[in-house]
Amino acid sequence: MNTPEWLKPGIYGAVIGAVFVGVVGFTWGGWMTGGTSNDRAVAMSRNDVVASMVPVCLDMARSDPARVDKLATIRAASTYQRRDALMTAGWATMPGTDAPDRDIAQACLKELEL
Repeated sequence: MNTPEWLKPGIYGAVIGAVFVGVVGFTWGGWMTGGTSNDRAVAMSRNDVVASMVPVCLDMARSDPARVDKLATIRAASTYQRRDALMTAGWATMPGTDAPDRDIAQACLKELEL
């Protein structure tokens, strides 16, 4: 079977063009795979949950009868141990959960402005 002379360069051009469009789309065009978009959605929802729980943490800190002692303990802790001290104080343990949340504790610590 004889193929037309123009067919081979046309097929090469289509393949190279498709590869070029794919590379440009994923690099600069903002395209992403389903896994990447899922990872970003999970991270965004986690950040939103943490942001919505910070006021609860601050309210627990304000209403705690031992606030002064716990704040003194948190201030006395070194900078990298303050999050753990806040978690020990119980302010990062949200109602309905058994364990404190590290991300909420870190965000609450920023808002406490120690």
